[in-house]
Amino acid sequence: MTDADPTRPDRASSRAAMRLRRAGWTLVAVAAALAAFVAARRLGPVEALLAFAFVALATIVAPARRTPAEASRSRANPADAIVGPQTLLLLQGLPGPTLVLDPRGVVLAFNAHAGAALPTIRVGDPVSFALRVPEVLAAVKEAASLARPALVSYSERVPVERWIEAHVAPAAIGPQGPRAIVLALRDLTAQRRAERTRVDFVANASHELRTPLASLLGFIETLQGPARNDEKARERFLEIMRSQATRMSRLIDDLLSLSRIELKAHVRPDALVELAPIARNVADALGPLAADRGVEIAVALPETPVWVRGDRDELIRVVENLVENGVKYGRSGGRVDVAVEGGEGPQAARLVVRDYGPGIPPEDLPRLTERFYRGDVQASREAGGTGLGLALAKHILTRHAGQLLIESRLGEGARFTVTLDGAAPPKPAPEGARLAG
Repeated sequence: MTDADPTRPDRASSRAAMRLRRAGWTLVAVAAALAAFVAARRLGPVEALLAFAFVALATIVAPARRTPAEASRSRANPADAIVGPQTLLLLQGLPGPTLVLDPRGVVLAFNAHAGAALPTIRVGDPVSFALRVPEVLAAVKEAASLARPALVSYSERVPVERWIEAHVAPAAIGPQGPRAIVLALRDLTAQRRAERTRVDFVANASHELRTPLASLLGFIETLQGPARNDEKARERFLEIMRSQATRMSRLIDDLLSLSRIELKAHVRPDALVELAPIARNVADALGPLAADRGVEIAVALPETPVWVRGDRDELIRVVENLVENGVKYGRSGGRVDVAVEGGEGPQAARLVVRDYGPGIPPEDLPRLTERFYRGDVQASREAGGTGLGLALAKHILTRHAGQLLIESRLGEGARFTVTLDGAAPPKPAPEGARLAG
């Protein structure tokens, strides 16, 4: 250790000198006030001397008022004195919620991420005030007593379901600093949800493919065995096999389309596309299907073109899925209306598909765009659905910064509204450019 600098005044003596100077000026003011009081009251010299002595003693003994700098230092974060500025700076630079605790579990410091994750956390309070997870608190005690790190995973149900991983480890602050506990939190919600989605997707896809495959294998065995020479059974079985193979092919096509859309979900299309011709072409293409099911497709198009920025093939897929759903599931109403409305600006272009079928139960509405979700599984399979049509439409519209609104009441049909950002019409090419082309 090096000796202290003799030219540097002691901090305590400096405060004492400042206090004496203040007391001196106060005594001068008191003396002047007492002189005026004695003159006014005509007190004797003994009474005046006693009054002056009493006030002087009270002035010297009373604590001096703190300066603003001293008051600020007294209110400073207690972690500043224990953790140190460099540690606090590193703490703020960490990407996740991180806290520094003393061995008793009292919060010494935390970064901004921890403040956002635990809104009630305060320096100087026990961590149990803000984090009421018994496993984590037990890990903090264990790290303090046994100097052993721990990893704890827990979940929260309110206000939303979340999965969190807590890393607890003992640490020393500075080379010879006091012992501390570092508590780092990691949010695993997105990872767990992705895993759950992947598992559900694989299970649903396997189930959807297993059923037609089992049918195909069963009919093939029948045709190779008992029905080998039965022409009527062979024709009937072959038709069923063709239907099941078509269903598998459609399911695989939908899965591939969904995969392609997800790969470029972050790239927004910028080509100019007119909506009215898409609606007209889809209605004409699905006309034979609608006629077979006794459904009329009525198309209402605006007089002025409605332009959007998007991928033409993907938008055709959206309109096909919506109109085909209306024909298949709303055929009891005998009609499907397709309308295009629009203008320029955010969500100004609209495409509405309305059917007059049995409608959709309220409990099914929020889940219609989930992969493989079908309110009536039997009716969907009989109609040839894969359970991916609306999921595809939703992913395509998300890529186009659009929205899909589904409205329905039982017995009154369903209404599907697609909204997209309207775009200005393309500028005509110069006359010279047309001639040159």
